[in-house]
Amino acid sequence: MAAVLDSVRAFFAPTTFTIDAENPSDVVARENLLDRVMGPDRRKKSSEKIRRNRVPAEGLALVARDRDGHIIGSVRLWNIEAGVNDEGTPINALLLGPLAVAPHCGGKGIGSALMRAAILEAKKRGHGAVLLVGDAAYYERFGFFAEKARHLVMPGPFERSRFLALELTEGWLDGAAGMIVPSGRMLASAPVRRAA
Repeated sequence: MAAVLDSVRAFFAPTTFTIDAENPSDVVARENLLDRVMGPDRRKKSSEKIRRNRVPAEGLALVARDRDGHIIGSVRLWNIEAGVNDEGTPINALLLGPLAVAPHCGGKGIGSALMRAAILEAKKRGHGAVLLVGDAAYYERFGFFAEKARHLVMPGPFERSRFLALELTEGWLDGAAGMIVPSGRMLASAPVRRAA
């Protein structure tokens, strides 16, 4: 991952931010950023049902930091099964989201840098496809289109025109049909303390 992040840093060197791996101390800042950008209803989305109580895919939780190290952007990818193929075998893939950039930092290329770093890292780690629910006009520039997700559905309401896919390996989603379900690791729960 370091090589991917270094190449993204070099590309965006004249800017005032860096892309880095998320670490445990970023959790509060990331959640506050997502609340500010996406509002209180963000936890009601179909994508959130897939992410709930799960850990992001290994090495695929990234943040953008300003010069002072503050979190100004975030993106995460999650392990999923993207339906099944023609033989009924589950298709491993990733679900991207949420992507968020602090409102005062819009228009600086932070979202694009996060997307490019996430896609490069996912490909480097051998993943075959990435799906997301988002604005087609924005995500098409990264290669996401509705066509490859046309026979897949989300658990709960979603807008078909906003359900997009990018194949990192050509043909990965050929024949994919059915429900998107989470397949990543569950969050470890804190031990319950019992009264003596």
